[in-house]
Amino acid sequence: MSTKKPRLEIDRTCETLHRLGLDFAADALTDLVTQAVKEETAPLRFLDQVLEVERSHREERRVRTSLRLSSLPTGLTLDGFDFGFQPGIDKKRIETLATGNYIREKETVLFQGPPGVGKTHLAVALGIKAIQSGFSVGYYRLDDLLHVMKKDREVPPRRIKGKKYLKNSLLIIDEVGFEQLDRLEASLFFRLISWRYEKGSTILTTNKAIKDWPEIMAGDEVMATALLDRLLHHCHVFNIKGRSYRMRSMDRNLSA
Repeated sequence: MSTKKPRLEIDRTCETLHRLGLDFAADALTDLVTQAVKEETAPLRFLDQVLEVERSHREERRVRTSLRLSSLPTGLTLDGFDFGFQPGIDKKRIETLATGNYIREKETVLFQGPPGVGKTHLAVALGIKAIQSGFSVGYYRLDDLLHVMKKDREVPPRRIKGKKYLKNSLLIIDEVGFEQLDRLEASLFFRLISWRYEKGSTILTTNKAIKDWPEIMAGDEVMATALLDRLLHHCHVFNIKGRSYRMRSMDRNLSA
């Protein structure tokens, strides 16, 4: 009887936890009780352990789901970025951005430089940090984003605001400037940046210098100037001039 009663009490508590939606705590309860008895854990400490199991597992699930919905490429973290290979990048500035304060302030980040210097890696890594900090994130290559926006032109205004490229706290637009935009694409891109201006944060990567943006915007200098006026206000600009990571890998393979 002494062994059955505690088991019945644990089962009843587990059932109650499941009914309350605390599934992770319920699944871990037996092990937590065993550990608490062994270590003579105080009641409040035990309760804290039960709640912490639920909180930590929910947070892990939230991060996994948010990463999947964001469409961020996998494996590009700040820990995996070789700042020693790109000494021109101020690591402290990147670490400050990783706190997410620029998202709270609705600011913009612009990574510009030639291909292979780590622009996408840094943008994606900051996106991962943003998700871990609780922000919603969406990632697009510019070509893919424009394709989606063209399809959404007929969507009613009340529904268009629900699109993730508008509503997410952080929008990452990769590979801006690899191809010149036509008039429609330039107009859509301008409208997107204008809508998000001081409403949400945006990170962009580009291989073009600021002076070359009229070329991107269908040759329209007036539109490019208006876009840059919004884009560069409250903007953290990184001009990366280092060597290419991809060329370094190629050199290593050739010398192996």
